[in-house]
Amino acid sequence: MTKGTDVHAADSHEMIRVHGARVNNLKDVSVEIPKRRLTVFTGVSGSGKSSLVFGTIAAESQRLINETYSAFVQGFMPTLARPEVDVLDGLTTAIIVDQQRLGADPRSTVGTATDANAMLRILFSRLAAPHLGPPSAYAFNVASVQASGAIKVEKGARRAEKVTFSRTGGMCPRCEGRGAVTDIDLTQLYDDSKSLREGALTMPGYSVDGWYGRIYTGCGFFDPDKPIAKFTKRELHDLLHKEPTKIKVEGINLTYEGLIPKMQKSFLSKDVDSLQPHVRAFVERAVTFTVCPDCSGTRLSEGARTSTIDGVSIADACAMQITDLAEWVRGLDDPSVAPLLTALGHSLDSFVEIGLGYLSLDRPSGTLSGGEAQRVKMIRHLGSSLTDVTYVFDEPTTGLHPHDIQRMNGLLLRLRDKGNTVLVVEHKPETIAIADHVVDLGPGAGTGGGAVCFEGTVEGLRASDTVTGRHLDDRASLKKSVRKATGALEIRGADANNLRGVDVDIPLGVLVAVTGVAGSGKSSLVHGSVPAGEGVVSVDQGAIRGSRRSNPATYTGLLDPIRKAFAKANGVKPALFSANSEGACPTCNGVGVVYTDLAMMAGVATTCEECEGRRFQAAVLEYRLGGRDISEVLAMPVSEAEAFFAEGEARVPAAHRILTRLSDVGLGYLTLGQPLTTLSGGERQRLKLATHMGEKGGVYVLDEPTAGLHLADVEQLLGLLDRLVDSGKSVIVVEHHQAVMAHADWIIDLGPGAGHDGGQIVFEGTPAELVADGSTLTGRHLAEYVGA
Repeated sequence: MTKGTDVHAADSHEMIRVHGARVNNLKDVSVEIPKRRLTVFTGVSGSGKSSLVFGTIAAESQRLINETYSAFVQGFMPTLARPEVDVLDGLTTAIIVDQQRLGADPRSTVGTATDANAMLRILFSRLAAPHLGPPSAYAFNVASVQASGAIKVEKGARRAEKVTFSRTGGMCPRCEGRGAVTDIDLTQLYDDSKSLREGALTMPGYSVDGWYGRIYTGCGFFDPDKPIAKFTKRELHDLLHKEPTKIKVEGINLTYEGLIPKMQKSFLSKDVDSLQPHVRAFVERAVTFTVCPDCSGTRLSEGARTSTIDGVSIADACAMQITDLAEWVRGLDDPSVAPLLTALGHSLDSFVEIGLGYLSLDRPSGTLSGGEAQRVKMIRHLGSSLTDVTYVFDEPTTGLHPHDIQRMNGLLLRLRDKGNTVLVVEHKPETIAIADHVVDLGPGAGTGGGAVCFEGTVEGLRASDTVTGRHLDDRASLKKSVRKATGALEIRGADANNLRGVDVDIPLGVLVAVTGVAGSGKSSLVHGSVPAGEGVVSVDQGAIRGSRRSNPATYTGLLDPIRKAFAKANGVKPALFSANSEGACPTCNGVGVVYTDLAMMAGVATTCEECEGRRFQAAVLEYRLGGRDISEVLAMPVSEAEAFFAEGEARVPAAHRILTRLSDVGLGYLTLGQPLTTLSGGERQRLKLATHMGEKGGVYVLDEPTAGLHLADVEQLLGLLDRLVDSGKSVIVVEHHQAVMAHADWIIDLGPGAGHDGGQIVFEGTPAELVADGSTLTGRHLAEYVGA
């Protein structure tokens, strides 16, 4: 103890101090965040919340932790640059719980992504009959292996003893734990009327002159001039299935193998979405996925499927809805595994508590939405023994019904009460209300943001004159009159996922909101039953396929009219104004950064010294349009570019139209050249919506378009939806935001619960009727919201 005070020096570090942060659009931001409290960061989209929380505080914490590992371990980790900030004090270990989807590996399930599967396997290895062996015998990711050999044993004299080794795994040998088998359509691999020399192989990259084509014509296993239709059984087997064999072609030693194993290694072992478009199109044509006939999709070997506890196999347990599985586990009573049953029960109860009780453990993790993936990651941390950790959440209420937001708030407070610092980036007033401390960024988005507008308590925020403060108590009112439907989209007997033969008429020509708790069947109804045919534009929050070269200008088609305008004004060809074509800086190939591969260490990205990150050759930057060069145009935010291309020398009506649509969906702060890989789920969805708005679609299906939108921007989005409806379109929105429900013309409410407790329509009618009815969860929350 220091003299005269009762505060230990170690207890004086009560703040995370940030001084002079300049990451992205932050303008020398300085804040002090209290530790072991819940701090919410608010502000309009693009105001700099993520730059401060993720780009500065969490990034520096992760970088410092990574530096504590050995050089060998660091070699497998991404190299993080130090954020631009003058002082960062009082950091603790940061755990980021974001909305990145979980890996889409076919063997990754909800059970394997949490501890639940591991505990179930131990339980079955102890209690199931017939007894199979260790927990690995119930794991669909572990194959059974048998081997034999000799080992040297010293018993007086040295002698060799023959031993056999075996490991029992639970993997189904036919589908290798994937639950589905691939059938290959041979007619897509070759044209049997031609010979190999005539170009019979139709797989991408297997042309006659190409390297693979030359291997197959020169391998000597079959006559390259004979049509494949006339091959003998032996020759056809060698072409399709031959195991790896050493051969010599054109004087070079090679390994030859049949087309099918070759295809499985080069195309099928990769994630389909990561393949080039023409290869993906070929795989989709040539390969059909069917449920594995041996294990019926359970992924397990026969032994693991037939070993049961009270007649329930591990496959049955994983297929149960988690709420039912928790009940079943509670019904088991065996003193030998009592601690395990308690731990497993807690883990399953966490799922239910967090609003994911409707999932099953065998659900592939790649099929979860961003919000669900974030909540699955939370379960891992809820049971953690770590304290004094900084948890960083990115809009944890995404995809949650107002009923579930209360539960989520409880979990955030529980994490705080364990002695952790909880930082939350959030727009929903229900979550802002529980904050101990609020940091409001703004005042605007992009270059108009990046400053701290308010720091203090929630009451202080309400009284402040910031955009968030003014809108915090905004409540949409119910419409006085609703639009009349012009027709109806009939859905009969919908039974996708948990829907129970739902019959519903969705009115056309109006704004329809589909509501209900998470897991009640909203997406199954809308995406599974609204025919994705002519005139239906479906906009979700899935990743946009594209590399770090893609940006809003290339994705929306905006770059084409801009390039042509530059070319016309300067009398040169348009290709010069593309960073992916002739105008690219030769040093970085138009990427703007140079990637240095450090072999065993992780690669490093540095800004290209030649073009200083501008991506174009110096000569191209001398051509101007309206006084700006192409790199300056790509650095403009949408709102500035909209004014720039509207009039004067730089008037480009085609570009102006696209920019107006981007502004309409609330993306005025995005710069035209921002890489798509840096956009959030909500931003991606709104970018897709802006792109589709120019199409001739008659029915627009939107999945939570308010995700990531500030309270002030929700009004703008509602105005946009109204304009779409008034122009004769039908808009169907899956939504949790009460402002959108209140603004809708018609509501279809699903429930009453989630998973097998949902899947039914509990209400159809106008928002006013839903409030008056008051019998459903949604109705009660909406009534509370509008103050009815």
